[in-house]
Amino acid sequence: MAEVKNFTEVLKGLPKNWGRWGANDEIGSLNFLTSAEVLRGVKAVQQGKVFMLGVPVARPEGDPLHPIRAQPIHTMTADEGFFISGRIKPFPGGLKYSDDVVTMFPQGTTQYDALGHAWYGDKLYNGFDPKTTIGGLQKCSIQPIAEHGVIGRGVLIDAARYKGKKHLDRDEGFTLDDLLGAAKKQGVTIEKHDIIVLHTGWLDRFYQEGQKALFPEGQPFDEPGLQYSKELVQWWYEMEIPSITADTIGCEQGLNKETGGLGILHSALLCNLGVIFNEIVWLKDLAADCAKDGQYSFLFAGAPLKLVYGCGSAVNPIAIK
Repeated sequence: MAEVKNFTEVLKGLPKNWGRWGANDEIGSLNFLTSAEVLRGVKAVQQGKVFMLGVPVARPEGDPLHPIRAQPIHTMTADEGFFISGRIKPFPGGLKYSDDVVTMFPQGTTQYDALGHAWYGDKLYNGFDPKTTIGGLQKCSIQPIAEHGVIGRGVLIDAARYKGKKHLDRDEGFTLDDLLGAAKKQGVTIEKHDIIVLHTGWLDRFYQEGQKALFPEGQPFDEPGLQYSKELVQWWYEMEIPSITADTIGCEQGLNKETGGLGILHSALLCNLGVIFNEIVWLKDLAADCAKDGQYSFLFAGAPLKLVYGCGSAVNPIAIK
Protein backbone atom coordinates (compact mmCIF):
# COMPACT_ATOMS: atom_id res chain seq x y z
CA MET A 1 0.00 0.00 0.00
CA ALA A 2 1.35 3.41 -1.04
CA GLU A 3 2.26 5.92 1.65
CA VAL A 4 -0.49 8.43 2.43
CA LYS A 5 0.70 11.96 1.69
CA ASN A 6 0.18 14.64 4.31
CA PHE A 7 -2.21 17.36 3.16
CA THR A 8 0.05 20.05 4.66
CA GLU A 9 2.69 19.18 2.07
CA VAL A 10 0.27 18.40 -0.78
CA LEU A 11 -1.57 21.71 -0.52
CA LYS A 12 1.51 23.86 0.09
CA GLY A 13 1.52 26.88 -2.19
CA LEU A 14 -2.15 26.63 -3.14
CA PRO A 15 -4.34 29.70 -2.49
CA LYS A 16 -6.05 30.52 0.79
CA ASN A 17 -8.65 33.12 1.65
CA TRP A 18 -7.45 33.51 5.22
CA GLY A 19 -7.51 37.18 6.19
CA ARG A 20 -9.23 38.24 2.95
CA TRP A 21 -12.28 39.49 4.85
CA GLY A 22 -10.50 40.32 8.08
CA ALA A 23 -9.10 38.40 11.02
CA ASN A 24 -12.55 37.71 12.52
CA ASP A 25 -14.27 36.36 9.40
CA GLU A 26 -16.23 33.12 9.96
CA ILE A 27 -18.28 32.79 6.73
CA GLY A 28 -15.50 32.56 4.16
CA SER A 29 -16.57 32.52 0.52
CA LEU A 30 -20.13 33.42 1.49
CA ASN A 31 -18.78 36.96 1.51
CA PHE A 32 -19.04 36.77 -2.28
CA LEU A 33 -22.84 36.34 -2.02
CA THR A 34 -23.79 40.00 -1.77
CA SER A 35 -27.18 41.59 -2.43
CA ALA A 36 -26.13 41.95 -6.06
CA GLU A 37 -25.56 38.19 -6.26
CA VAL A 38 -29.00 37.53 -4.77
CA LEU A 39 -30.51 39.71 -7.50
CA ARG A 40 -28.49 37.86 -10.14
CA GLY A 41 -29.99 34.65 -8.80
CA VAL A 42 -33.47 36.13 -8.94
CA LYS A 43 -32.92 37.00 -12.62
CA ALA A 44 -32.37 33.30 -13.32
CA VAL A 45 -35.99 32.58 -12.35
CA GLN A 46 -37.92 32.11 -15.59
CA GLN A 47 -40.73 29.64 -14.93
CA GLY A 48 -41.62 29.68 -11.25
CA LYS A 49 -40.81 25.97 -10.82
CA VAL A 50 -39.87 25.14 -7.23
CA PHE A 51 -37.68 22.20 -6.20
CA MET A 52 -37.30 21.30 -2.52
CA LEU A 53 -33.95 19.56 -2.25
CA GLY A 54 -33.95 18.06 1.24
CA VAL A 55 -34.27 14.31 1.81
CA PRO A 56 -36.93 12.73 4.06
CA VAL A 57 -35.89 12.46 7.72
CA ALA A 58 -36.31 9.45 10.03
CA ARG A 59 -37.75 6.99 7.50
CA PRO A 60 -38.43 3.56 9.03
CA GLU A 61 -36.20 2.07 6.30
CA GLY A 62 -33.32 4.36 7.25
CA ASP A 63 -31.82 7.58 5.92
CA PRO A 64 -28.66 8.25 3.90
CA LEU A 65 -25.89 9.48 6.19
CA HIS A 66 -22.21 9.03 6.88
CA PRO A 67 -21.46 5.68 8.58
CA ILE A 68 -19.87 7.48 11.56
CA ARG A 69 -23.37 8.75 12.42
CA ALA A 70 -26.42 6.93 13.80
CA GLN A 71 -29.90 7.01 12.32
CA PRO A 72 -32.42 9.59 13.62
CA ILE A 73 -34.79 8.43 16.36
CA HIS A 74 -38.33 9.78 16.09
CA THR A 75 -40.56 9.44 19.15
CA MET A 76 -44.11 10.62 19.88
CA THR A 77 -44.54 12.57 23.12
CA ALA A 78 -48.28 13.13 22.67
CA ASP A 79 -50.93 11.43 20.52
CA GLU A 80 -54.44 10.00 20.94
CA GLY A 81 -53.06 7.10 22.94
CA PHE A 82 -51.84 9.50 25.66
CA PHE A 83 -55.35 10.91 25.99
CA ILE A 84 -57.00 7.45 25.99
CA SER A 85 -54.66 6.31 28.76
CA GLY A 86 -55.18 9.48 30.77
CA ARG A 87 -51.48 10.31 30.81
CA ILE A 88 -52.29 13.78 29.51
CA LYS A 89 -55.52 15.79 29.53
CA PRO A 90 -57.05 17.89 26.78
CA PHE A 91 -56.71 21.67 27.05
CA PRO A 92 -59.70 23.54 28.53
CA GLY A 93 -62.47 23.27 25.96
CA GLY A 94 -61.35 19.85 24.76
CA LEU A 95 -58.49 20.64 22.37
CA LYS A 96 -56.10 17.71 21.94
CA TYR A 97 -52.72 17.69 20.21
CA SER A 98 -49.89 15.54 18.95
CA ASP A 99 -46.23 16.24 19.63
CA ASP A 100 -42.95 14.50 18.97
CA VAL A 101 -39.19 14.64 19.39
CA VAL A 102 -36.36 13.71 17.03
CA THR A 103 -32.91 12.73 18.29
CA MET A 104 -30.46 13.08 15.42
CA PHE A 105 -27.13 14.35 14.18
CA PRO A 106 -27.57 17.86 12.74
CA GLN A 107 -25.48 16.57 9.82
CA GLY A 108 -27.40 13.29 9.62
CA THR A 109 -29.55 14.44 6.68
CA THR A 110 -29.40 17.11 3.96
CA GLN A 111 -27.00 19.50 5.63
CA TYR A 112 -24.40 22.25 5.62
CA ASP A 113 -20.92 21.96 7.09
CA ALA A 114 -19.68 24.75 9.33
CA LEU A 115 -16.23 26.06 8.41
CA GLY A 116 -14.97 24.66 11.71
CA HIS A 117 -16.25 21.19 10.85
CA ALA A 118 -13.08 20.09 9.04
CA TRP A 119 -9.43 21.10 9.11
CA TYR A 120 -5.93 19.70 8.77
CA GLY A 121 -2.72 20.63 10.54
CA ASP A 122 -3.08 23.06 13.42
CA LYS A 123 -5.43 25.75 12.06
CA LEU A 124 -9.11 26.06 11.24
CA TYR A 125 -10.32 28.28 8.40
CA ASN A 126 -8.91 31.81 8.68
CA GLY A 127 -6.18 30.65 11.04
CA PHE A 128 -8.35 30.03 14.11
CA ASP A 129 -7.04 27.64 16.76
CA PRO A 130 -8.63 24.15 16.67
CA LYS A 131 -8.88 24.34 20.46
CA THR A 132 -11.83 26.67 19.84
CA THR A 133 -13.80 23.55 18.81
CA ILE A 134 -13.56 22.02 22.28
CA GLY A 135 -17.03 21.75 23.80
CA GLY A 136 -18.59 23.47 20.78
CA LEU A 137 -17.38 25.69 17.96
CA GLN A 138 -16.62 29.11 19.44
CA LYS A 139 -15.21 30.03 16.00
CA CYS A 140 -16.41 29.07 12.52
CA SER A 141 -19.66 27.46 13.73
CA ILE A 142 -22.74 27.07 11.55
CA GLN A 143 -24.45 30.05 13.19
CA PRO A 144 -22.70 32.82 11.18
CA ILE A 145 -23.45 30.90 7.97
CA ALA A 146 -27.10 30.60 9.01
CA GLU A 147 -27.23 34.32 9.82
CA HIS A 148 -26.07 35.08 6.26
CA GLY A 149 -27.79 32.35 4.26
CA VAL A 150 -26.55 30.71 1.06
CA ILE A 151 -28.51 32.56 -1.62
CA GLY A 152 -27.49 33.27 -5.20
CA ARG A 153 -27.41 31.88 -8.72
CA GLY A 154 -27.17 28.12 -8.77
CA VAL A 155 -25.93 26.09 -11.74
CA LEU A 156 -26.67 22.38 -12.02
CA ILE A 157 -23.86 20.25 -13.41
CA ASP A 158 -25.28 16.86 -14.35
CA ALA A 159 -22.28 14.58 -13.91
CA ALA A 160 -24.33 11.41 -14.34
CA ARG A 161 -25.86 12.40 -17.68
CA TYR A 162 -22.55 13.79 -18.91
CA LYS A 163 -20.99 10.38 -18.31
CA GLY A 164 -24.04 8.61 -19.79
CA LYS A 165 -24.88 6.80 -16.55
CA LYS A 166 -27.66 6.58 -13.97
CA HIS A 167 -25.00 7.35 -11.39
CA LEU A 168 -21.25 7.72 -11.17
CA ASP A 169 -19.36 4.60 -10.17
CA ARG A 170 -17.86 3.93 -6.78
CA ASP A 171 -14.78 6.11 -6.20
CA GLU A 172 -15.21 7.76 -9.61
CA GLY A 173 -13.77 11.25 -9.75
CA PHE A 174 -15.39 14.15 -11.60
CA THR A 175 -12.54 16.39 -12.74
CA LEU A 176 -12.29 20.07 -13.60
CA ASP A 177 -12.28 19.12 -17.29
CA ASP A 178 -15.45 17.09 -16.68
CA LEU A 179 -17.05 20.04 -14.88
CA LEU A 180 -16.31 22.46 -17.70
CA GLY A 181 -17.15 19.88 -20.35
CA ALA A 182 -20.54 19.15 -18.80
CA ALA A 183 -21.36 22.85 -18.58
CA LYS A 184 -20.47 23.31 -22.25
CA LYS A 185 -22.54 20.29 -23.29
CA GLN A 186 -25.50 21.59 -21.27
CA GLY A 187 -25.19 25.02 -22.87
CA VAL A 188 -24.71 26.84 -19.57
CA THR A 189 -21.85 29.12 -18.57
CA ILE A 190 -20.45 28.91 -15.05
CA GLU A 191 -20.04 32.49 -13.92
CA LYS A 192 -18.14 34.04 -11.04
CA HIS A 193 -19.88 33.53 -7.69
CA ASP A 194 -22.19 30.77 -8.97
CA ILE A 195 -23.24 28.05 -6.52
CA ILE A 196 -22.18 24.74 -8.10
CA VAL A 197 -24.85 22.03 -7.78
CA LEU A 198 -23.43 18.61 -8.71
CA HIS A 199 -25.74 15.72 -9.62
CA THR A 200 -23.98 12.35 -9.55
CA GLY A 201 -27.01 10.07 -9.15
CA TRP A 202 -25.36 8.51 -6.08
CA LEU A 203 -28.10 9.46 -3.62
CA ASP A 204 -30.79 7.93 -5.83
CA ARG A 205 -28.82 4.69 -5.66
CA PHE A 206 -29.35 4.66 -1.90
CA TYR A 207 -33.12 4.80 -2.31
CA GLN A 208 -33.08 2.16 -5.04
CA GLU A 209 -30.60 -0.31 -3.51
CA GLY A 210 -30.21 0.57 0.18
CA GLN A 211 -27.39 1.42 2.57
CA LYS A 212 -25.17 -1.50 1.56
CA ALA A 213 -24.96 -0.19 -2.00
CA LEU A 214 -23.32 2.99 -0.72
CA PHE A 215 -21.31 1.49 2.11
CA PRO A 216 -20.53 -2.22 1.55
CA GLU A 217 -19.30 -3.89 4.71
CA GLY A 218 -15.52 -3.86 4.98
CA GLN A 219 -15.08 -1.33 2.17
CA PRO A 220 -13.52 2.14 2.59
CA PHE A 221 -15.50 5.37 2.22
CA ASP A 222 -15.16 5.49 -1.56
CA GLU A 223 -18.13 7.34 -2.99
CA PRO A 224 -17.81 9.30 -6.24
CA GLY A 225 -17.59 13.07 -6.44
CA LEU A 226 -15.58 16.12 -7.34
CA GLN A 227 -11.95 15.12 -7.89
CA TYR A 228 -9.06 17.08 -6.40
CA SER A 229 -6.40 18.64 -8.57
CA LYS A 230 -4.28 21.75 -8.15
CA GLU A 231 -5.93 23.11 -11.28
CA LEU A 232 -9.41 22.64 -9.81
CA VAL A 233 -8.47 24.45 -6.59
CA GLN A 234 -6.91 27.32 -8.55
CA TRP A 235 -10.00 27.57 -10.80
CA TRP A 236 -12.29 27.58 -7.76
CA TYR A 237 -10.23 30.37 -6.21
CA GLU A 238 -10.21 32.49 -9.38
CA MET A 239 -13.93 31.97 -10.02
CA GLU A 240 -14.71 32.83 -6.38
CA ILE A 241 -17.21 29.98 -6.12
CA PRO A 242 -18.89 30.33 -2.70
CA SER A 243 -20.48 26.91 -2.24
CA ILE A 244 -20.70 23.34 -3.54
CA THR A 245 -23.94 21.34 -3.32
CA ALA A 246 -24.01 17.63 -4.18
CA ASP A 247 -26.11 14.48 -3.89
CA THR A 248 -23.37 12.60 -2.05
CA ILE A 249 -22.31 12.32 1.59
CA GLY A 250 -19.17 14.42 1.13
CA CYS A 251 -19.40 16.26 -2.25
CA GLU A 252 -15.92 15.01 -3.17
CA GLN A 253 -14.40 11.76 -4.38
CA GLY A 254 -13.95 9.53 -1.33
CA LEU A 255 -10.33 8.37 -1.34
CA ASN A 256 -8.08 10.61 -3.40
CA LYS A 257 -5.89 8.38 -5.56
CA GLU A 258 -3.04 10.88 -5.81
CA THR A 259 -2.52 11.23 -2.07
CA GLY A 260 -4.28 8.23 -0.57
CA GLY A 261 -6.04 10.67 1.76
CA LEU A 262 -9.67 11.23 2.65
CA GLY A 263 -11.26 14.68 2.51
CA ILE A 264 -8.64 16.59 0.53
CA LEU A 265 -11.22 19.01 -0.94
CA HIS A 266 -12.64 19.64 2.52
CA SER A 267 -9.07 20.75 3.27
CA ALA A 268 -8.31 22.68 0.06
CA LEU A 269 -11.74 24.28 -0.44
CA LEU A 270 -13.56 24.38 2.91
CA CYS A 271 -10.61 24.94 5.26
CA ASN A 272 -8.39 27.02 2.95
CA LEU A 273 -10.86 28.93 0.78
CA GLY A 274 -13.87 29.00 3.10
CA VAL A 275 -16.12 27.24 0.58
CA ILE A 276 -19.42 26.11 2.08
CA PHE A 277 -20.22 22.39 1.61
CA ASN A 278 -23.87 21.32 1.22
CA GLU A 279 -24.26 17.53 1.24
CA ILE A 280 -26.86 14.73 0.89
CA VAL A 281 -29.02 16.89 -1.39
CA TRP A 282 -31.88 15.42 -3.48
CA LEU A 283 -31.12 16.45 -7.07
CA LYS A 284 -32.73 13.75 -9.23
CA ASP A 285 -35.92 15.69 -9.95
CA LEU A 286 -34.12 18.97 -10.58
CA ALA A 287 -31.63 17.26 -12.91
CA ALA A 288 -34.40 15.55 -14.87
CA ASP A 289 -36.25 18.82 -15.27
CA CYS A 290 -33.12 20.67 -16.39
CA ALA A 291 -32.45 17.98 -19.00
CA LYS A 292 -36.05 18.32 -20.20
CA ASP A 293 -36.28 22.10 -20.58
CA GLY A 294 -32.60 23.01 -20.98
CA GLN A 295 -32.57 25.55 -18.14
CA TYR A 296 -29.64 24.73 -15.84
CA SER A 297 -29.47 27.98 -13.85
CA PHE A 298 -31.83 29.02 -11.07
CA LEU A 299 -32.19 30.89 -7.81
CA PHE A 300 -30.68 28.75 -5.05
CA ALA A 301 -31.47 29.33 -1.38
CA GLY A 302 -30.08 27.42 1.59
CA ALA A 303 -31.09 28.39 5.13
CA PRO A 304 -29.49 26.21 7.84
CA LEU A 305 -30.56 26.39 11.47
CA LYS A 306 -28.89 28.98 13.69
CA LEU A 307 -27.38 26.27 15.87
CA VAL A 308 -25.20 27.95 18.47
CA TYR A 309 -21.64 26.48 18.46
CA GLY A 310 -22.86 23.92 15.89
CA CYS A 311 -20.59 21.91 13.57
CA GLY A 312 -23.27 21.85 10.88
CA SER A 313 -27.00 21.97 10.37
CA ALA A 314 -29.86 20.20 8.67
CA VAL A 315 -31.43 22.17 5.82
CA ASN A 316 -34.09 21.89 3.12
CA PRO A 317 -32.57 23.90 0.24
CA ILE A 318 -34.67 25.40 -2.54
CA ALA A 319 -34.06 25.78 -6.27
CA ILE A 320 -36.44 28.04 -8.20
CA LYS A 321 -36.24 28.01 -12.00
